[in-house]
Formats: sequence, structure tokens, C-alpha cells
Amino acid sequence: MKTLSAVALAISAALTGVSAAADTLKFGKAEDAIKYRQNALFVMSQHFGSLGAMANGRAPFDAEVAKQNAEVLQTLAGLPWQAFGAGTEGGKSKPEIWSEKAKFDEHANQYKAEAGKLVAAAKTGDLAQLKAAFGPAAQTCKACHDAFRNR
Repeated sequence: MKTLSAVALAISAALTGVSAAADTLKFGKAEDAIKYRQNALFVMSQHFGSLGAMANGRAPFDAEVAKQNAEVLQTLAGLPWQAFGAGTEGGKSKPEIWSEKAKFDEHANQYKAEAGKLVAAAKTGDLAQLKAAFGPAAQTCKACHDAFRNR
């Protein structure tokens, strides 16, 4: 867990302010946008998985690690969405992302809101509050995957 804590802290520190700056990214090729969003979502899934293991009793609860993971998730929550611009179709993304852009953006915004709630819960150091916030955050991921991701 100490390694995860160090990694989470390093990523969080490195990404401070990145989500605002990332909104200005322009991708030269569709493949670059696809790679960017896949990598951002992969890193998100790793931190989300760590929180989920604690929330679901598969790993011991460590309040500091939970807080660090949640903070990384909140930072990352703004990154992948800009890489779903016109002409970046592909990867595991369904075409509905582009044909139903408003619905997709709503899912992204819901995730960002739930990530904020997850951070607030994790900062309390209370496992019960983390569990209560984890479920709705996980549901936002599932809903978006169900609607917009090919398996």
C-alpha cells in the first residue's frame, strides 16, 4: 500500500492544474486522441479499483490511501473527455458518443460531480462515508460504459 500511496501522491502532485490546461489540447491524429483518452481512463480505473477494493472489503481500509486515490480521481476526472472530439472515433467507443454528444457530456459531468463527492467522503477518513459515495460514483462509470463503450 505504501507504494500505491507514493504513486497516487506523485500523480496527484504532477497533475495539479492539468485538467484546466488539458482543455487546450489539440490532437494531430485521431490515434493520439484515442491513446490519450484510453490512458487517462486506464489510470482512473486503477485508482477507482483501489477505492472499490477498500469500499467492498476486498482490501483493508487505509484512510490516507483512500484520500490520495480519490484526489487523483478528481484531478483525472476532467482529462479524457476532450479527447472525444469530432474525427476521433475509434477504440472501444461507440458511435453514439458523437451522435448523442449532449448525453455523453452529461455522463462526463455526472462523473466529475461524483468524483468530487468521493473526495469529500474520503477526506473524512470514515469508511462508511466512502462506501456511501463509492456506489453512486461507480454507477456513473457503469451507466456511461453501458451507453457508450463497446466491450
